[in-house]
Amino acid sequence: MRSVVAILGPTGVGKTRVAAALARKLGGDVLVADSRQVYRDLDIATNKPLPEETQGVPFHLIDLVDPRDSFNAHLWVQAALRVMDELEPRGVLPVIEGGTALWVDALLDGLSLAEVPPRPDRRAELEQLDTDQLAQLVRDLDPEAAIDFRNRRRLVRAVETLEVAGAPLAAARRRNPPPWRVVRVGLRLPLPRLDELLAERSHRQVARGLVAETRAALERGVPPDAAVLTGTGYVEALAHIRGELSEAELPQAMAVANRQLARRQLRWLRRDERIRWLEAEPDPMPAILEHVRAQLS
Repeated sequence: MRSVVAILGPTGVGKTRVAAALARKLGGDVLVADSRQVYRDLDIATNKPLPEETQGVPFHLIDLVDPRDSFNAHLWVQAALRVMDELEPRGVLPVIEGGTALWVDALLDGLSLAEVPPRPDRRAELEQLDTDQLAQLVRDLDPEAAIDFRNRRRLVRAVETLEVAGAPLAAARRRNPPPWRVVRVGLRLPLPRLDELLAERSHRQVARGLVAETRAALERGVPPDAAVLTGTGYVEALAHIRGELSEAELPQAMAVANRQLARRQLRWLRRDERIRWLEAEPDPMPAILEHVRAQLS
């Protein structure tokens, strides 16, 4: 039976470092479940792993598509399954890591939003609404929905799914979970500490050249409403480019958006009683190794 480990948690908690360390200990590769890291050429605010974080461990499912193209959970699951099929004959353990919990659920629970067909008439109506109106519709249908509320395409699809399948969005259309042994580990920190780390990361991202990276994407023809640019960091960088945020205000605005994102992610993840939550600091590895080995033995 195929074994899979998932390292879960909010943005900024340290999933990349832990997943890499676990993969090194257990002979695994890391499969990244991140809805923005799949896009090429935009690395800073997507938090793509740095060489010092990966520790030489292969990381898959990054830089899959051009940022002008669309991508979704269904396509990611297909790509993840191809990687897992390549790893299995070699006895390599798949370690799933990433903050897009819907994609993790889609893979590990057989979740398929593709089974909710689009309704052209309803979609036309939804396309007439602005982003705030779409976000409010989603919140009305599922107050605990943990999606990117600035991504119009995801908001439209969420409304379509919730109106057909009902709430919660996290449990919509579960079908035939794969017969795998799955160990889910959640990393957590006290919220004040997590907020501190997110603020520090926001300052580092600006210093690394976030604004220049965003400008370069626009110059290459990536539209401002492309999915990757609606994410935290790029939204604020675009506001700065438009003159709506000063350079000094930029990191603080990013930190606020990241705090909001982290709390949405936590609300989603806390619904899942299968997750074993462990403290991310000072060193979660002994407890994680003990738990994972016990579950896979």
